Amino acid sequence: MVRLERLRAGHAQSLLAFERENREFFARSVPDRGDAYFAEFAARHQALLDEQDCGTIHFHLVLDERGALVGRANLVDVQDGTAEVGYRVGARAAGRGVATAAVAELCRLAAASYGLSSLTAVTTLDNPASAAVLRKNRFGAVEEITLDGQPGVRYLRRLGGSDPVG
Repeated sequence: MVRLERLRAGHAQSLLAFERENREFFARSVPDRGDAYFAEFAARHQALLDEQDCGTIHFHLVLDERGALVGRANLVDVQDGTAEVGYRVGARAAGRGVATAAVAELCRLAAASYGLSSLTAVTTLDNPASAAVLRKNRFGAVEEITLDGQPGVRYLRRLGGSDPVG
């Protein structure tokens, strides 16, 4: 249903177009990236690629069955066998299971390609779709948090086992 492709320099134009196309849609559930993100995109993209080369982050494009860019799925703050999961799916693909499939593939890659043993993720309470994606991918709630000034939840998934937090 979906394929993840590791972010590379050649993705800059399509990624920028995707982010522009979905800016208002994303701002409904997460803080807007701001005008500087778009104005300085080329330099930011290169900086992220440089950081990815160091192994502390792993960025992926989510591509549909036709190869169209429909989302992003990332591992950030990689250290000591763990990382934080982040993902976003554009408006045209929302509600079709794309995020669930992308996070499932990201979990597989995290263990198989990046050698990680656990993943964390966070979401606000007013984003039930994101929480559902995490639960469907065997993430378990571990603590209540405040995220961007809003009440939220931190989730944990141990990789390689069936128990989400054990």
